[in-house]
Amino acid sequence: MEISVEKVLDLVEHLRLIDSKDGNAEFDSGDDSYESGAGHLFEDIAEDGTEDQIRGVIEGLNIDEQAELVALVWIGRGDFEPEEWPAAIRRAHERAVRSTARYLMGIPNVGDLLEEGLAAVRADA
Repeated sequence: MEISVEKVLDLVEHLRLIDSKDGNAEFDSGDDSYESGAGHLFEDIAEDGTEDQIRGVIEGLNIDEQAELVALVWIGRGDFEPEEWPAAIRRAHERAVRSTARYLMGIPNVGDLLEEGLAAVRADA
């Protein structure tokens, strides 16, 4: 994968914040690496700026990284199997005519799907 696992996990965490704020998911704060001093893609999360920050981070990724995020969500949702990773990425590149951030943030429980896709792809490797 071109996108780092750390970037994906940071996005998962912050996408879950949005879901929990909207009442679509539960957010388990647990031992948050941000609280323990680890760096994040999101330096400061204001209640009213979280969505804008996430959009900025996703749109700041290169085209290949954005396609991989979409492919991970599709695998997590069951649209593709982990062994179909190359096909999922090709299809994600084809759909990239709209904003990737807008597309992803419109999917309910996208953080969970992203995490499930990442786990499936890593287990298949």
